[in-house]
Amino acid sequence: MIRGYFKMVMHLTLVTVVLLVTAGVGLAADKDKAPAKGPRAIINTKFGEIEIEFFPDKAPKHVANFIKLAKSGFYNGTLFHRVIPGFMIQGGDPNTKDQTNKAAYGMGGPGYNVNAEFNDIQHKRGILSMARANDPNSAGSQFYIVVENSFFLDRQYTVFGQVVKGMGVADKIVQQPRDNRDLPLQRVEMTVTIVD
Repeated sequence: MIRGYFKMVMHLTLVTVVLLVTAGVGLAADKDKAPAKGPRAIINTKFGEIEIEFFPDKAPKHVANFIKLAKSGFYNGTLFHRVIPGFMIQGGDPNTKDQTNKAAYGMGGPGYNVNAEFNDIQHKRGILSMARANDPNSAGSQFYIVVENSFFLDRQYTVFGQVVKGMGVADKIVQQPRDNRDLPLQRVEMTVTIVD
């Protein structure tokens, strides 16, 4: 009887340790990561900064495009125009600079497309990925940051970076009151700078 009781206690202890370790791993994934090497993007909003590291080995054309647009000032004054709690925040549409034509939000781009570079990186919390229309090769300037794991997007959208600092800012943005098109009721503008 004592032997059975001892086995049960040991089993419960092992299960508890496994659960605690697993929970710790999940919590660690939400903490800000160490600063990246190579160019990084700083997305500045009224809620604070989001720092991005890029994956040039996985999506070189998307990384180069984003850096080019950011350095030209393309993203400055654009909005996070689509926020969906439990999913993502989307921005990068130049149409959002025009406060009088909200119907055009989500339709704009740089005037050219970037071909898909689908890869094996999963759409987990903090991933930066490129938005697009139905055509896989229709990405341009719009991007999104995943605030919750969204694995159903894997290999259908181009992942090209991840948040290394400031996920709390993305969490604040995604919780903003929004209209029936998921547009925040108050403008959430951004400026994007590249830090080498």
